Amino acid sequence: MINGSQLRDAYISAANHIVARRQEVDALNVFPVPDGDTGTNMSMTISAAVPELKLMENPTVAEVAKTAASALLRGARGNSGVILSLLFRGFSKGLAGKKEADGADFAQALTMGVEAAYKAVMKPTEGTILTVSRMAAERARVVAKTNPDAIAVWEEIVKEAGSALEQTPEMLPVLKKAGVVDAGGKGLLVVFEGMLSVLRDGVMIEDTQPQTQNQPEADEFQDAIAQYDADITFTYCTEFIVQKKEPDADSLKLRAYLESIGDSVVVVEDEDIIKCHVHTNNPGLALEEAIKYGMLCKMKIENMEEQFAARKSQAAKENPKEEPLAYVPVDPEIPYGIVAVAAGKGLQGLFRDLGASQIVSGGQTMNPST
Repeated sequence: MINGSQLRDAYISAANHIVARRQEVDALNVFPVPDGDTGTNMSMTISAAVPELKLMENPTVAEVAKTAASALLRGARGNSGVILSLLFRGFSKGLAGKKEADGADFAQALTMGVEAAYKAVMKPTEGTILTVSRMAAERARVVAKTNPDAIAVWEEIVKEAGSALEQTPEMLPVLKKAGVVDAGGKGLLVVFEGMLSVLRDGVMIEDTQPQTQNQPEADEFQDAIAQYDADITFTYCTEFIVQKKEPDADSLKLRAYLESIGDSVVVVEDEDIIKCHVHTNNPGLALEEAIKYGMLCKMKIENMEEQFAARKSQAAKENPKEEPLAYVPVDPEIPYGIVAVAAGKGLQGLFRDLGASQIVSGGQTMNPST
C-alpha cells in the first residue's frame, strides 16, 4: 500500500524530474505546432503544486491527490499542461476518500484521468500524450486484476508508457517526418518515472540532477526542426482562467464557441473556475466570449509562428548545412603534356626517358583510342 506521504513525495519527485529534463522534451515538440515549449509547459504545470505539497504533513492519498489536482488546474500552461492537469484531476477523483492506495486503486485512478482528458479535448489525436496515458492505464488495469501490488502496477505503467511512446511516430505522420516521438508523451513518461523513483526505490529525484542518462542527442532534434516546415493554421496560443460568476455556468457553450474560432481546444472546470486553451487567429474574440462567464485571470497569448521561426533559426545556426567545396582553378605543373603510344617495354622506357608524360600501350595494329 502507498500512503499519503509517499504519494506527496512522488508528486514532488515527478515535478523535479520534468524540470530537470524539460529541454529534452522541448526539443521533441513538433505537434500540434513546433513551438518548442512542451517540456517547459509541463514542468511549470506540475511544479505549481509543489509549494502546497511541501506544506502537507501526514496526509492521506486523497488529500494529496486533491491538492495537486487543484494546483495543476490553476497552473496549467499549454495544451500539454492542461491535459496533464486533467490526468491528475481524474487521478484525484479515483483516489477520493482513500487513506492509502494499492495497485488496483492507482489503475482505476489513472483510468479516470484518461477518461477526463479524452472528454475535455475536442478532437483527441492518437500518437500523443493521450495515447501514452491510455495505453498505460489499460496495462495497469490488466496487471492489477492478478497482482494488486502498487509497485508492480507502477512498474508496468512506466514500462507500457515507454512502449507506447516509441509507437507514436507510426500513429502521427508529422512525428515520423521529423524523426521524433511525441513530446507530450515523453513528458508524461518522465513524470511517471519520477513518481516510480519514490514509490519503488524511496529516492526523490532533484530538479538539479544532470541530464545524462537516456538523454537524446540535442543536435539530432535541432537538425530535424531546422528541416521541418510547419503549417501553422492558427497563430496565437491563447490561455486564460474564468472565475465563474455562476456555479452552474455552461462551459460546454464556451467550448463550442472556442472550437468555432480555432483548434487545440481544451476546456476544463471545477467548482470555481473554467480553464481554457485554444489556438486561434483572434484571441480577442475568445476573451470577449469568455468574459461573459466571469472575471478573467492568468491570461497568456503567444505568437506560435514567431516562436517557430525563432526556433528554426536557432536550429539552423547550430546545425549549418555543409556547403559544397568551391571550385578553385589550379595552375598546371607543366605547360604541355606529351602522350606516347608504344608497344613493348623497351620503347615505352625510351619514350619516358625522352620526357613523355604518359605512355599508352599500343602499336600499328592495336589502334588505341585517341
